[in-house]
Amino acid sequence: MPDWPQLLLFIVAGWLLNLTPGPDVLYIVSNSLRGGVRAGMVAALGIFAGCFVHVAIATVGLGALLAASATAFTVVKFVGAAYLLWMGVRLLRASTPGWAPDAAPAEPDLGRVFRRGFLTNVLNPKVALFFLAFLPQFIAPDASHKTLAFLALGVLFSFNALPVTLGYAWLAAWAANRVQLVRRAMHWLDRAAGVLFIGFGLKLALTDHPAP
Repeated sequence: MPDWPQLLLFIVAGWLLNLTPGPDVLYIVSNSLRGGVRAGMVAALGIFAGCFVHVAIATVGLGALLAASATAFTVVKFVGAAYLLWMGVRLLRASTPGWAPDAAPAEPDLGRVFRRGFLTNVLNPKVALFFLAFLPQFIAPDASHKTLAFLALGVLFSFNALPVTLGYAWLAAWAANRVQLVRRAMHWLDRAAGVLFIGFGLKLALTDHPAP
């Protein structure tokens, strides 16, 4: 596991990255606007459950990669760095998506809201790529149990995201008549997250493979 300064950076970065709009956030917000806070929170819990599927898959994949050669490590390193840089530039250039609340919340099917939230996350391959590209930033190259560290960071990231996603459910209901204010906040969060992604991409590109 990283030391305390690195762990604090990991937690803050996770919060910032989870605050940026994406398919998961828009799913939570749309359900909260249509069905009220409870529907938004159930949607957030479905997405939260889906994250653990990606954590498990990425952990197994990382274990195989860490056992591979320095050449394989270098290839994966630059693919991950390119992915993070691409996401950073995209966020810096993105226009913030909007949403419009319905006239009145409808009574939701909470089971279906949960299942769709779960599938929204699990069936998004970008989430798996994100875990493979982001989490290794916080694992020391000479760590003796890299796979376990990756698993622990993935679980921490998922739990760390839960207050943010539940907060989005509450915020969407509160902001039903304040959409423009929320959209302006999202605009600046996109820019901040874009800079963060670019920084992590550069850091990953400059990481050396540990000596055998």
